[in-house]
Amino acid sequence: MKRLFIALLGFAATTSFAQTIGKVTDPVDWINPLMGTASKPALSNGNTYPAIGLPWGMNMWTPQTGKSGDGWAYTYEADKIRGFKQTHQPSPWMNDYGAFSIMPVTGKLKFTDDDRASWFSHKAEVSKPYYYSVYLADADVTTEITPTERAAQFRFTFPKTDSSYVVVDAQNRGSYIKIIPAERKIIGYTTKYARGPLPKNFKNYFVIYFNKDFKLAKTWDDKKLNDKDLELTVDHAGAVIGFATQKGEQVIAKVASSFISFEQADLNLKRELANDGFDATKAKGRAIWNKTLSKISVEGGTIDQARTFYSAMYRTLFFPNKLYEVDAQNQIVHWSPYNGQVLPGYMFAGTGFWDTFRALYPFLNLVYPSINKEMQQGLINDYKEGGWLPEWSSPGYANIMVGNNSASVVSDAYIKGMRGYDIETLWQAVKHGANNEGPMEAVGRDGVKYYNELGYVPFDVKKNENAAKTLEYSYDDFTIYQLGRALGKPASEIDIYKKRAMNYKNLFDPASGLMRGKNQDGTFQSPFSPFKWGGAFTEGNSWHYTWSVFQDVDGLAKLMGGHDKFVTKLDSVFSMPPVFDESAYGGVIHEIREMQIANMGQYAHGNQPIQHMIYLYNYGGAPYKTQYWVRETMNRMYKATPDGYCGDEDNGQTSAWYVFSAMGFYPVTPAVDQYVLGAPLFKKVTITLENGKTVVINAPSNSDNNRYVQTLQMNGKPYSKNWISHSGLQKGAVLDFNMTATPNKTRGTNPADFPFSLSTEK
Repeated sequence: MKRLFIALLGFAATTSFAQTIGKVTDPVDWINPLMGTASKPALSNGNTYPAIGLPWGMNMWTPQTGKSGDGWAYTYEADKIRGFKQTHQPSPWMNDYGAFSIMPVTGKLKFTDDDRASWFSHKAEVSKPYYYSVYLADADVTTEITPTERAAQFRFTFPKTDSSYVVVDAQNRGSYIKIIPAERKIIGYTTKYARGPLPKNFKNYFVIYFNKDFKLAKTWDDKKLNDKDLELTVDHAGAVIGFATQKGEQVIAKVASSFISFEQADLNLKRELANDGFDATKAKGRAIWNKTLSKISVEGGTIDQARTFYSAMYRTLFFPNKLYEVDAQNQIVHWSPYNGQVLPGYMFAGTGFWDTFRALYPFLNLVYPSINKEMQQGLINDYKEGGWLPEWSSPGYANIMVGNNSASVVSDAYIKGMRGYDIETLWQAVKHGANNEGPMEAVGRDGVKYYNELGYVPFDVKKNENAAKTLEYSYDDFTIYQLGRALGKPASEIDIYKKRAMNYKNLFDPASGLMRGKNQDGTFQSPFSPFKWGGAFTEGNSWHYTWSVFQDVDGLAKLMGGHDKFVTKLDSVFSMPPVFDESAYGGVIHEIREMQIANMGQYAHGNQPIQHMIYLYNYGGAPYKTQYWVRETMNRMYKATPDGYCGDEDNGQTSAWYVFSAMGFYPVTPAVDQYVLGAPLFKKVTITLENGKTVVINAPSNSDNNRYVQTLQMNGKPYSKNWISHSGLQKGAVLDFNMTATPNKTRGTNPADFPFSLSTEK
């Protein structure tokens, strides 16, 4: 009997793994905010932190396991928490700005980073998008947090002691703190930021109200307590307030912040928390997440697939985050990270377009266009106040990464139907960025004179990542051309951008069939290794960047000798060993290591340049290979676990790849009204669009084995193309996929059914 019972247990375990689920309700309950947190500088499994916040909120909160100022604020392997940090951090590599932290302690008064740290266990941790709870063992205190867009509530459950404290840390590099015991209040500001420059008046003002009188109130300066002053302006200011507590006594702290003033922080607190108790704020946050996530409903996948889908979708809904606030007259206002003034209108921050132009912004344009309309209005203010569109905002111009991909973000929004904002100013902005070097390398176009005169940025003129810049500028020129056409601009104004969109051809090396850096005199760089990371390329090698011809994949295929040879070249990415040359970096960067260990050849899904490449089989007449590799990548590279990503998650981009791919299509070419088809992951997906229409994606035979598309019907009619249109989906659509275990090698082979390419456009 015992053996039979064990055998039955084993059978149940194997069958439950493959068990399909019904329609997901309360999607927020399927999210694991710890997905991707088992990361470190040498190897990223996401480089995420558990973000406790609301969609696109101005602030998020996170438990802080790293020392203050450490970009790896929370790592799953850590065993101590040092505080609970208000954060705006897009990634550990960008680090944070405007951060401060709160931490309960008991017993001996401890306030420095190391001294106040407490042991914790994931077994006594609850992490949800709208709520976080953890037991701090050294203090015997349970801390709970629930957020709004610009405020939050803390609930501390203390033991019986006459030595309960709450420590507030305003960080170093210039901070201010003031304790006001009569009002049970602490105010302060931090001026610390990682990426600049920013105006000299940059401050994140915060206010904290407690529901209990203070028996002790002290400020502190770095490592010294201050017994005299309740107000302090120093390099590193903090506060400690204390009281006696009974066992199980709950102390509430209401917190809000503002980039404008203390008065605005108070207004944000009153507007967003009102008279709500902790549980009411928590319930509202849960409802907001469920409403936002429910725009996409999945059913008929496994438990793991549903968890991964919604955990990835959660990551697409934070960045860029709101930098704007609502003033006493109910007007939208913002502090400008460009000129330091408080001005009317929208502002967003915390995203790098090099990452997010690819899938994150197209995802917003499909599912959440109203928030991207606000973001476009924010870009108008970026340009007016700073003179340029940002390429990495954190919160102002950050000098990192390459390309001029703001053009793609602007163009895709308009072409996908955004209206009701000053597109003419954005038209001037994208042209200005395309034809001028900016105030720093990563704004405007570095090497623009060479690019405009020669058709490429040369390898031998001390312009780093020159081939990557050339390829990205070429695509960006295409998006400007597309926007100009949509706006009805004359050929005399826009044809130059169409011509430059073909500049990618200038770097194609017929000898290797790959993209290669080229010298000013027209000769190719030598020696050349297609496996060399960096140098002419950005966080990748020639095998990764060769496919960065989003605008003219058919033209690239012709350069490679035609569609069959193009498909063979794509196959080579997966069949080659993961060899690499790291000499340009002087060491193995984490992106290289992540490719090496993935067992997918030269395919480096953990970084952005090659993420679209799997979908390019559709341009060569072999869509079944897209279907195979998309499913392989979803299965191998994503899971709702702490090590569940395969590289940097990067502000929603890597997550947006998964969400799109699970729905069965992907935006290979932003600024074109098309999505390239893959194959859906679930038996059914329903997208509820903001215009009230629905897109239903049916694949009832879908399974782990049945990953190939045998036939497809759209709105009840046979559909042969390898793409679907955004405009068609906006009218409402039903896609019926007939999935099988064997590939259909004849479907999608007719060039008439291939997706858009500029050189074959009719």
